[in-house]
Amino acid sequence: MPEPANTSADLLRAARDVLEQLASSIQRLAEQLGPAFLEAAALLRGCRGMVVVTGMGKAGLIGAKVSATLASTGTRSLFLHPAEAAHGDLGRIDEQDVVVVLSFSGSTEEVVRLLEPIRRIGARLLAVTGRPDSPLGKHADLVLDIGTVVEACPLGLAPTTSTSVMLAIGDALALTVMRMKNFSSEDFARYHPAGELGRKLLTVGEVMRRGRDAPVVKSGSRLRDAVQAMTDTRAGAVTVVDGDGRLVGFYTDGDLRRNLLQRSASGAFDVVRPTIDEVMTRNPITIAPTHLATEALNLMRTRQLDQILVVAADGRPVGLLDVQDLLRVGLV
Repeated sequence: MPEPANTSADLLRAARDVLEQLASSIQRLAEQLGPAFLEAAALLRGCRGMVVVTGMGKAGLIGAKVSATLASTGTRSLFLHPAEAAHGDLGRIDEQDVVVVLSFSGSTEEVVRLLEPIRRIGARLLAVTGRPDSPLGKHADLVLDIGTVVEACPLGLAPTTSTSVMLAIGDALALTVMRMKNFSSEDFARYHPAGELGRKLLTVGEVMRRGRDAPVVKSGSRLRDAVQAMTDTRAGAVTVVDGDGRLVGFYTDGDLRRNLLQRSASGAFDVVRPTIDEVMTRNPITIAPTHLATEALNLMRTRQLDQILVVAADGRPVGLLDVQDLLRVGLV
């Protein structure tokens, strides 16, 4: 039997066929989603323990990724290798957990031998399989049927279409549970502190200056005292508050320079006698500590600000954000 031509055109055509086959299988799965999927999402949403994901071989590799996605989107999860589970790691599971088992055939030996022990422990069992009538399907509390698939492998053997469909439904489950939990960008940032993604998800409250590094003076203070506070702390601005600690104004070193230039024509600017109330900016632009630092950066660029005041919901200032702080964390 002659070998296939395997020209560049043939190989590209075969690769496109693989992608189209995977895409069409995922599309069919999307079209057949129904009440069982929502029941599965509710099961994970209501899990009081851990969502333990397991699977053997390629399905296990998909399971590890699904577990990681669940964990990063607010659902406590771990991956359990079925072979290790049979040698003591079943002790990681308790009756409050939900065990998600990925197996296209539902008959994989390493998986099947765990089913009765999991039932005895009392954990709920969610099966993701293409064979609902398999041993896995029969033992499960709930089955997500991924349907009949044809592997994209030219030999029809290597798990390709089946694992792509498992990954797709696993991601759909994780993100549906994420929606059910109203998981926010601030929550996401809590679990992604490192790298480029972590920088983009930093909040203003994590980057801002606070305490002594964000000087505050009371309304009625002399301008000289406000300038001294800025100088002592090397901050580029000072916040003005009333007797209850609520924001009434903001004064920056840029304001001071403008004051000096504006008064130069009529004589030297007096920094001794004026009060801060006479020169401060009332109703300054502010941002909440829960906003993303990238939002603050965009606002500061748009309004051409070097500093922005950070104010809590009760009107009390809680910090100061300087463009240098954004530079320090790599956002500028």
